[in-house]
Amino acid sequence: QVQLVESGGGLVQAGGSLRLSCAASGRVFSINRMGWYRQAPGKQRELVAGIGSGGSTNYADSVKGRFTVSRDNAKNTEYLQMNSLKPEDTAVYYCNADLSLRSGVRDNYWGQGTQVTVSS
Repeated sequence: QVQLVESGGGLVQAGGSLRLSCAASGRVFSINRMGWYRQAPGKQRELVAGIGSGGSTNYADSVKGRFTVSRDNAKNTEYLQMNSLKPEDTAVYYCNADLSLRSGVRDNYWGQGTQVTVSS
């Protein structure tokens, strides 16, 4: 069974930092594109940051200069370093990955979500 397991969410004061991790487990052959999304109450899920297999990155305008996405291919893990957090960053954060499995199947997977709450 293939899973994306997230960790690192929590409660932090405005201006603080958090680091999210997302590890892919199971019969994963390779990880193509990975990304982080978030969904605040009453709002649609939105892309926060993405990283390609070659390391190219893209960010939502609202987090540019504050968030950094990275990946460790040896560990099948991606990270989201979040600095200078603002109350409007409060949301459930989801990791997403386009995985190629050992069976030859290629599919898209979501993590279970982790809550990030930023207090003012």
